[in-house]
Amino acid sequence: MPEIPFTKGHGTGNDFVIIADPDGELDLTPDQVAALCDRRFGIGADGLLRVVRSAALDAGAAVLAEEPAAEWFMDYRNSDGSIAEMCGNGVRVFARYLLDTGLAAIEAGSTLPVGTRAGVKDVMRSETGYQVDLGRWRTDGEDPLVRAKGLDVARPGMHVDLGNPHVVVAVASEEELEGIDLTVMPVIEPAPPAGANVEFVVPSDPLVKDGVGRIRMRVFERGVGETLSCGTGTVAAALAVRSWAGAAAPDSWRVEVPGGVLGVRMFPSQDGERVALSGPATLVYSGTVTLA
Repeated sequence: MPEIPFTKGHGTGNDFVIIADPDGELDLTPDQVAALCDRRFGIGADGLLRVVRSAALDAGAAVLAEEPAAEWFMDYRNSDGSIAEMCGNGVRVFARYLLDTGLAAIEAGSTLPVGTRAGVKDVMRSETGYQVDLGRWRTDGEDPLVRAKGLDVARPGMHVDLGNPHVVVAVASEEELEGIDLTVMPVIEPAPPAGANVEFVVPSDPLVKDGVGRIRMRVFERGVGETLSCGTGTVAAALAVRSWAGAAAPDSWRVEVPGGVLGVRMFPSQDGERVALSGPATLVYSGTVTLA
C-alpha cells in the first residue's frame, strides 16, 4: 500500500484534499477518494482535487483545444468519490496550490488558465485572495419544486447552470433558513438527470447597500451534503436573486455563507454575460497518507 503526499486546503470552509499527480499515473477509485475524504477514518474533506497536466488525461484534450496554455487540469471528485464538472472554491484553492508549489505563476496583470470538465477557468489575484472567471451562465426557465426537511411546503426554485447544475430556492427569513435540516437531502421535482446542488437563500435588509447586493445562503451539494461554502452555489444564488429583484438590481453581490463571505460580479462580454467569483484560498497543512 503506497504512501502518497497530500495537502489540505479550503476556500471559506469548503475543504479539499489536494494530491499532485502531474503525469496522470495515479488512478484513484471512487472508494479510495471516499476513504481519503472521510472525516472519521480519513483526512476529511468535501472533495478531492487531483493536480494533473491536461495533456495527461483524456478530459484535457478539449481544454487544450480551447486554451493551449492551460497546462494544469483540476480533476475534481466529490467526497463520495463521484466526478463533478466544476467547483468555484476548488479552482481558487487549486490555483493557490500551483502558485505556492512553484508549478505555475501569475504575472502582474495576467491570469492563470485552469482546465476543468466545464472548460477553462481563468484565475487572477484579487484583494480578497483570488478571482475566477466562471464564464457564461444559463437557465432553462424551468421552476422545479424543492422539498426540504424543515420547510412546511415545497418551494419553487430557479435552475442555474454554471458548468455544474444548481437549483436556488428563496426562503422568507433568517429563522426559516436556519430551520432547514440539511442532514437530509432535499428532493427536486422533477428530478434533474444528473442531480443538482440546492441553495437556500435569504436577502439581507436592505438588499442593496452602497451599490452591492447582499444575501445569505446555505447549500446542499450533490455527492457531499451540506458544506460551509459552495463557490458556484454563491454565484447561482446571486444570479437568481438578481433575476427576482428586477432590472434595477446590481451586478455586484456579497454572499454570506457559514464559512465566510464571497464576492460575485456579473459583467458583459462579446459572447454574452459572464460571471466572476472572488474570495480567499487557504492551504492548511501537508503530509503523507497510505492509499489502501
